[in-house]
Amino acid sequence: MAHPTQADIRELILRVAQEQQPQGYGGPTLQQGGVLCEVAQRLGVQSGNPDLEQAVLTQWHDLMRTGYFAWGLNLNNPNPPFFHFTDRGRRTLEKLSRDPGNPAGYLQHLATVANLNAVASSYLREGLDCFVSGFYKAAAVMIGGAAESVILDLRDLACQKLSEANIAEPNGLSDWRIKTVLNALYDLLDPRKSSFPKDLREKFEAYWLAFAQQIRGTRNDAGHPSSVDPVTEEGVHASYLIFPDLVRLSNDLAEWISANLK
Repeated sequence: MAHPTQADIRELILRVAQEQQPQGYGGPTLQQGGVLCEVAQRLGVQSGNPDLEQAVLTQWHDLMRTGYFAWGLNLNNPNPPFFHFTDRGRRTLEKLSRDPGNPAGYLQHLATVANLNAVASSYLREGLDCFVSGFYKAAAVMIGGAAESVILDLRDLACQKLSEANIAEPNGLSDWRIKTVLNALYDLLDPRKSSFPKDLREKFEAYWLAFAQQIRGTRNDAGHPSSVDPVTEEGVHASYLIFPDLVRLSNDLAEWISANLK
């Protein structure tokens, strides 16, 4: 692997640990040395490359620090070199190729299903950094910012097409409040959904408001807190998991608006 990024290294460690994870008691165990040796081999680490070796160690310790791994096999073997996946780590393994706990896989998955603008991408990447570090309030605000950027992009396109067609904008479409914009977009598109392709119509009816509300609601809970823990890891995790589908739906709506809003 040429010039691996931090996210690349993190993903590789997770994948190797997943491959080496014991399927039951009495067999091979997860041990630090075995995982790091395999990671080094796949990266082509050679002696005299301390920067890459230390980059691997940094990601290894970060996975420990943020609770994806924990030391020990059992109470009889509670110390290094043995380690195990925590509940958080096991949740990440369930959808490793697209889980926010694995930023490299998550971004690769997103790139295969949707196009993301530069502003949303910058918020998303910072949000993923927050998520893997356990900063869930910050992660909620960042994914909310990314979602708002996607929605505002769609709004700007709709405004442009309405202006070109000399059609009056629905009330609130140019408002600064994202909830008002969401409602105005819905009011604009819902009466026209009979012209959507069947798949787009079904997704719009089922998911548009639900997607946007889940992410927006989690973001607002973090940004306007009423308790010490206004958001949960599970809620933020859900927001990141549905975000690619929100972007894909927005892309499909943008394609329809570009060709048919007149």
